[in-house]
Amino acid sequence: MGNIWNERYNTDEYYYGEEPNVFIQQQAYRLEQSQKVIAFAEGEGRNAVFLAKRNLEVTAIDYAESGLQKTRKLAQKHGVHVHTKKIDLLEEDVPREEYDAAIMVYGHFNKDAQTTVLNKMKKALKPKGILMLEVFSEEQVKYGTGGPSEREMLYEPKDILAWCEGHEVIHFFYGEQERVAGKAHTGLAHVIQLVLRK
Repeated sequence: MGNIWNERYNTDEYYYGEEPNVFIQQQAYRLEQSQKVIAFAEGEGRNAVFLAKRNLEVTAIDYAESGLQKTRKLAQKHGVHVHTKKIDLLEEDVPREEYDAAIMVYGHFNKDAQTTVLNKMKKALKPKGILMLEVFSEEQVKYGTGGPSEREMLYEPKDILAWCEGHEVIHFFYGEQERVAGKAHTGLAHVIQLVLRK
């Protein structure tokens, strides 16, 4: 799949736009200046750059080198720095208990890999660290406003809630949201949102 994303991001235009995800904008107040944040499956860097502009130390990880190049370019445009790392989350590990927060927006993974990725997000967090996530639910296939067309690549609320057991869930939402993210995700969408404390 790496090649698909590499090709998708290999243009001057930002496929998902340059504006950060609305949910990340709404939840960013939970993060304190100079905290360390890791952005999983960050694509072209719109959320990472937004957080860097808020004086957070941000690392963006993705397995598409073209996306990471665009992240660096976007950061430069806004006069901030974002660390970038090429990581295949299905094959490679992440640092342990290094970050104050971990975020992921959409993160399209097969059902059998979704828990693996969530566990890696949790592993990267320091104790009491915050995890923030917005993904498309299985209902999204009916909307046609972006995201994978296969249910296998979408998320079920009960799976995420089961995974949350034993942790403090600060925010959970399952339902419709208007989203404008470049040409790829635009219009009414069906999402799952989670903010959890490790």
